[in-house]
Amino acid sequence: MRTTDVTALVTGANRGIGRAIVEALLARGAHKVYATARRLETLTGLAADPRVVPLRLDLLDAGEVAAAAATAGDVTMLVNNGGSLAFADLLGGDLAAIRSDLDTNYFGTLAITRAFVPVLRRNDGGAIVNLLSLVALGAVRGMGGYSVSKAAAASMTQAVRAQVADLGITVHGVFPGAVDTDMIRAFDMPKTSPEEVAAAILDGVEAGEEDIFPDALSRAGRQTWRDDPKALERQMASI
Repeated sequence: MRTTDVTALVTGANRGIGRAIVEALLARGAHKVYATARRLETLTGLAADPRVVPLRLDLLDAGEVAAAAATAGDVTMLVNNGGSLAFADLLGGDLAAIRSDLDTNYFGTLAITRAFVPVLRRNDGGAIVNLLSLVALGAVRGMGGYSVSKAAAASMTQAVRAQVADLGITVHGVFPGAVDTDMIRAFDMPKTSPEEVAAAILDGVEAGEEDIFPDALSRAGRQTWRDDPKALERQMASI
């Protein structure tokens, strides 16, 4: 799928990878981009481009999800970027925090996907892009809840891909490594810029890649996972 002349909806568009994807789509000539966030005031700057339509969207609010699908009826690309990261380990972490990650990263992503598959189908197909994480393939102990939520979202990505295979809709899972966003800015480790990751994601969609590893760390992790899945498990568990 070409990423020029598309009409896209990007969740969590106010910062980080989501904002970078909106900017990359605009730079490539997108026809329109619905930029969503829970608070509209956080979309300041993006809305200066007349092609950007700001939308309030809480993925856990069924009414707002339905309203977004009704408003953005011309969408041909859905980018599920909005997410939650609670640093909670599975054995000692706050269960409410673990549920929060699952609610947003799995159930929220599923809810907006269910709402927009009929939209994409009416528009003769399109693409769904799910922002996952390398931790979906190898869990990190200190954020076990997040790892589980992204693994669930990865499995959901595969299941949805199978269901829409005959509808002209492609489904892409994105497995980034460490990206320089607010979520992990405090961690002292090499990180890739959101802009570089956004460009790699759109390149992957255009190339028809179902699984996109958009940075050097994630590509190294993919190779380890292919060669020896247990080695990646041990590597990620040591973080």
